[in-house]
Amino acid sequence: MTTQPFKDKPQTVFQRRWKKFKTIRRGWYSFQLLLGMYLLSFLLPVLVNSKALVVSHGGELFFPAIEELLPFVGGYHAAKDLGIYDPRRPERLMRGEANYRLAKSQYEVADQGDWVLLTPYPYHPIENLLKEPGFDGRPPTAPDSVHWLGTDNRGRDVLARLVYGFRISITFALSVVGIAYLVGMSVGALLGFLGGRVDMFGQRIVEIWAALPFLYTVIIISSMISPSLWILVGILSLFYWIGISFYMRGEFLREKAKDYVAAAICIGESRRSIMFKHILPNALTPIVTFAPFAIVGGIASLVSLDYLGFGLAPPTPSWGELMGQGLSNISAWHLVLFPMGALFATLLMVVFIGEAVREAFDPKVFSRLR
Repeated sequence: MTTQPFKDKPQTVFQRRWKKFKTIRRGWYSFQLLLGMYLLSFLLPVLVNSKALVVSHGGELFFPAIEELLPFVGGYHAAKDLGIYDPRRPERLMRGEANYRLAKSQYEVADQGDWVLLTPYPYHPIENLLKEPGFDGRPPTAPDSVHWLGTDNRGRDVLARLVYGFRISITFALSVVGIAYLVGMSVGALLGFLGGRVDMFGQRIVEIWAALPFLYTVIIISSMISPSLWILVGILSLFYWIGISFYMRGEFLREKAKDYVAAAICIGESRRSIMFKHILPNALTPIVTFAPFAIVGGIASLVSLDYLGFGLAPPTPSWGELMGQGLSNISAWHLVLFPMGALFATLLMVVFIGEAVREAFDPKVFSRLR
């Protein structure tokens, strides 16, 4: 009697966990939606931008929005080079950078074969619209057919600031969590694996570092310099790794006492091999399940700092800064509703992903001892 080989290869633990994750619908759909939105946000220069997609002037073609998306292919376009006249002094060419919405209207009136193709939503997040021809009212203005979510107290488009703020928030949180995990896992793994005096003295140093006041440190640094995105990522990463190191240290202390580690030592495996090949894969489960909730904390931290005025330097698009404007302008309901709605929806999707990851990575599901 001959035995038939398996038609399908046996699945690894990760493959089974990934398959389980995809069966948890709200987590899987949230993951797909959030990932799609984040990837799409990198195309914002050609979707939400005051610069035109294509400008045809004097027989030449220009691609301002694409040049912003790919800075190495183009540069600055002055208004006078594109024949744009100052609306306040029609006999004079406009100074400064080109206003492509104005160019479109002037080209259509002149009807000389020049034309402009604008982006789907032709407003930039840091563009001040107070001097825009046809801008009515005193900012902040309520939503209308031109500015779908209204304008803020400086006359900037709220929708443009929201979508660019989404990209900044997610990038910030992923960067902070990535750096914190790299540092925290390294420190925790070394302390947990080496143990003894190294663990004792290392833990005391970590505890002293953890005792430093996070908010005061950020306030002091913000008063000395104007924090950019990556400076703020570095500041928060200095504190975020501490909690991860505690988790990783505990996992290494638990795993290194098990029989498979003793067996690896008996057959002459090196310390490096034991750490990375044997212990680390078994210590990752709680760390992976904690990651989405760490991302929630990163987004909330940035919004909180921006709201308090210690976050990203103006005029960087920020949800927290919009909420702060809403507090100063109680009647401007759109400055509170839309940023809070965007924050709530984003955090809700990340929490759904976190719950699905935690359920999919539950070791009891694939345990032989259940």
